[in-house]
Amino acid sequence: MSTEAPQNAEGEQQVKPKAGWTCPISDKHIHREDVKKVWKECQEESFWYRALPLSAGSMAVTGGLIYSGVWKQSKRFGPVPKLVLAGILGYAIGKASYIGACREKFQKLGPEFSKGFGPGFGPPGFGGHGHRHCHHVCQECQKLEKPEAGAVATPTQT
Repeated sequence: MSTEAPQNAEGEQQVKPKAGWTCPISDKHIHREDVKKVWKECQEESFWYRALPLSAGSMAVTGGLIYSGVWKQSKRFGPVPKLVLAGILGYAIGKASYIGACREKFQKLGPEFSKGFGPGFGPPGFGGHGHRHCHHVCQECQKLEKPEAGAVATPTQT
C-alpha cells in the first residue's frame, strides 16, 4: 500500500491542509494579555508623556498670567479655581492627544483591530453577532486550499 500526494505542474507535491487548519496570519484570536499590556502601556505613556506635562505647563502659564496681573484671581478663592481648571484641561487635552499613538499600537496586534468598529461588531440584536471575523487569506494558504488548474490529482491506493 502506498499513498501519493497530488503534484502540481512543476512536479512538486501539494500538501492538503488538515481539517480545522487555519492560516497563521489570519488568527482571529487576540490574547487578552496582549490587549491588557498594550492598554497599560497606552495609559502610562499618555500620562507621563502628554497629560502630566500639558497639565503642569498649563497650570504654570495660568499661574504666571495671574501673578503678572493679566488675569484676576478670585476674591473669595484666590488663584485656585483657575489653576485647577487649567490643570484639568491640560490633562484632558494631553490624554486625547495620545489617541493616535495608542490606535497604532492596537493595530499592530493584528487585523482584528485595524478594521475599527463597524457592522458585525457588538452584541447580538444591535447590528452584530457578538464578534468580528478576519477574512484574510494569505497566498500560501490559498495555494494549499485550491489545487492549481494544471495539477493532476492521482488517486490514493488503499
